[in-house]
Amino acid sequence: MTDTVGTVDTAAPEAGASAAAAPRRGYARLAADESREDYSLRYAPHSYRRWSPTMVASTALGGIAYLADFAIGASIVFTYGFTSGIASILTAATIIFLTGIPIARACATYGLDMDLITRGAGFGYFGSTLTSLIYASFTFIFFALEGSIMAQAMHQALHIPLPVGYLLTTLIVIPIVFRGMGALAKVQAWTQPVWLIGLALPFVVLAVEAPDSWGAFASFGGTEGAGSGFDWIGYGLGTGVALSLIAQIGEQADYLRFMPAKTEENRRRWNLAVLAAGPGWVVIGAAKQIGGAFLAFVALGAVGKTHALEPIAPQIEALKPWLGSVALPAAALFVVVSQIKINVTNAYSGSLSWSNFFSRVTHRHPGRVWYIFLNLAIALALMEMNMFAALNKLLGFYSNVGIAWIAAVAADLVINKPLGLSPKYIEFKRAYLHPVNPAGFGAMVIASTVSIVAFFGAFGEVAEAFSTFIACGLALVLCPLLAWLTGGRYYLARPNPVNGPGAEIPDITATHVCASCETAYELPDIADCPVRAGAVCSLCCSLDAECGDVCRKAPTGEPVLMPLPSVRNGPTTGV
Repeated sequence: MTDTVGTVDTAAPEAGASAAAAPRRGYARLAADESREDYSLRYAPHSYRRWSPTMVASTALGGIAYLADFAIGASIVFTYGFTSGIASILTAATIIFLTGIPIARACATYGLDMDLITRGAGFGYFGSTLTSLIYASFTFIFFALEGSIMAQAMHQALHIPLPVGYLLTTLIVIPIVFRGMGALAKVQAWTQPVWLIGLALPFVVLAVEAPDSWGAFASFGGTEGAGSGFDWIGYGLGTGVALSLIAQIGEQADYLRFMPAKTEENRRRWNLAVLAAGPGWVVIGAAKQIGGAFLAFVALGAVGKTHALEPIAPQIEALKPWLGSVALPAAALFVVVSQIKINVTNAYSGSLSWSNFFSRVTHRHPGRVWYIFLNLAIALALMEMNMFAALNKLLGFYSNVGIAWIAAVAADLVINKPLGLSPKYIEFKRAYLHPVNPAGFGAMVIASTVSIVAFFGAFGEVAEAFSTFIACGLALVLCPLLAWLTGGRYYLARPNPVNGPGAEIPDITATHVCASCETAYELPDIADCPVRAGAVCSLCCSLDAECGDVCRKAPTGEPVLMPLPSVRNGPTTGV
């Protein structure tokens, strides 16, 4: 997009007006600067995907440095005991891994973020607006959780009052997130060595100084009297808490959309990078949850339950035998580095989700960077309200909604598309989508509603404990069922001329000038528009408030205008 100064002009001619009468759309400077905007509401063009598969994967994995895993794992094991707690963590990791595979591959293949994938994977143009809010809430909830952990470290090391620490942890990420993917990639690369050393060192120290600790941990019955044996209720509740992390695949997708095209030369590296940076994050995440629970168990006698659940205290206790008085600053440095690495990702992904939400609701786009401040303001308010104290209940509730959304998207990708119940490709442009698709959107709403009712005890203790399993199972079944019942007719409002039968596949990196903003975009990002009498880019299409959606209303159901070359929106093979 060109760097055009001015506000977004959402005026558009009435249906049928001549293209000559339509004013050129201009964008504010921040919205027009793709070095900061990072194609936040659109397809990531091949010309922008300048990073190697290894670099993209490394940057995406750098974002999982967070220590909330430590706190979550410790909270689960402390509440439900070792056996039930570990079983919960491993079960949740398996579900997250399996649902993450098709989503990661789709985002990397099509160059789309989680919101745009959701649009075309059974939710529709406005149906995915709700999931943008779900995703935004994930980013600010976990920003608040991670920020609280960083503030605890600052309080312990520098005696900074917690409310002040919350503010500092919020402000410190803004300059990095403001600059976009390029700055995030540099931060993740530069901080990785410090993080890896800080992560491994406490476990090395304990392996040498307290080799019997793991044996004692395996018989730990928790702090709430759960006992060290297996308990189905505790297992179900613990899995629900761990599954709150399922929406993390969205943050991985925000990086994976910059994956270069897969070729014969890079096929092996591409597949490995997508697997590692997509669902592979949860392998490290589950190990961190178990490791965090272990460190908290070792520190329990010295610092008490409350402080044992705060990652900084177990880190200090583990490092003391080797580092002595240096243990505190070393642990604090590790915590601060870890939390900066994850919270730049939380803030970045939050800005993308809010941008997607407000662009559809208001038909305006002032730029991704402005929504950084909205996301961080909500996160700061949660920190000041001490959300850390209600960790299990908050995350257990959230997971019912998060897993219904992710499971519905995964069901479309792995069931509906191979069976022909939905288009083989991901259509994300407003011009070709129905406002709401009952297949995915309906499945998510029904599944999350039933599971939330179960979560609050309406169906008994067992259903309450396994509410997230109910959400996942219902979403997986209902998405293909509703697609079959509706004949898949709510996936596309009209045929896309560049995806019709027999369409040739020329160079998809070729560009086409948008008739609205007069900027060239790669072909997968454009749509044919009868109001503009030509091609428009996906963002101009989204922001048009007065076109009346006439492009979807041709009486014959045929495309109303076909000025574009034959080209597909990326591969049509299964993902």
